[in-house]
Amino acid sequence: MRHLPPLAAVRVFEAAARHENFTAAAAELGMTQAAVSYQIKLLEERLGVPLFRREKRRVMLTDAGRRAAAPVSRAFDAIDGAFADLRAEDEGLLTVSTSNTFANTWLAWRLGAFQLANPATAVRLLTSDALADFVSDDVDCAIRAGRGPWEGVAQELLVPIDFTPMCSPGFLAEHGGTLTLDDLLRLPVVSAHDPWWPHWLREAGIDVPAGPPRAGVRLDSQAHEGHAAMAGQGIAMLTPFFWRNDLAEGRLVRPFDQVSTRGYAYWLVYPDHRRNVPKIKRFREWLHAEVERDLAGV
Repeated sequence: MRHLPPLAAVRVFEAAARHENFTAAAAELGMTQAAVSYQIKLLEERLGVPLFRREKRRVMLTDAGRRAAAPVSRAFDAIDGAFADLRAEDEGLLTVSTSNTFANTWLAWRLGAFQLANPATAVRLLTSDALADFVSDDVDCAIRAGRGPWEGVAQELLVPIDFTPMCSPGFLAEHGGTLTLDDLLRLPVVSAHDPWWPHWLREAGIDVPAGPPRAGVRLDSQAHEGHAAMAGQGIAMLTPFFWRNDLAEGRLVRPFDQVSTRGYAYWLVYPDHRRNVPKIKRFREWLHAEVERDLAGV
């Protein structure tokens, strides 16, 4: 069994002995000089020997303090070295979890830019619509869709989720070049089971018929639905933020001005205690800058 003095006091002693200056030790440790003096006093009382001599405005190590200083400093170097490999390993890989839609329509297209700006950090992207578990899934941060809040994690708003019908220019031309709201009740739509459809239609003033959704193409993510719409398979309910390049380049068109929302958004989430981990901090800053730039162009 080890008979160790309080490690907080030992840490203060190591810094104070290295500097032979309580003020410098306090600055290094982010403490007040009074707190340093208090910890040294506790340690001296615990050991029963003086470690420093106080002489006017300076302190000097006693013989006992000097004998202890070198091995204590080496011990702290050994502790730092023991964790250095773990820090380097952790810093070398950033694991991000997000939904299939966010990954396929936006993040995967841009993640290479983060990798190039941070060549020492490999990036692993996990795509799943299930919520990441930061304890069991070995994930550093996640991008979630929902209303929040989620217990036990820090969360930062990225993109509000809104939606409006879109289709291909060919589909629009095939049906007369313009669409009316009534056309949405008879023309092929992609994923008619999506609750965004009745929500948007009711806000547009359409009385949605009761009963099961119409038959048709049924897909499991907006990423697939947008590509089905571009292929002319029907009208899809899509979020303009994700498809603005396809709209600008003429692969998709918006037949209606109305945009609806149900109050959902995409959020960056991560364990609060890891907020200042360098790789997470760099990714947060990069992600917000990219999103803000794209939102400004919507």
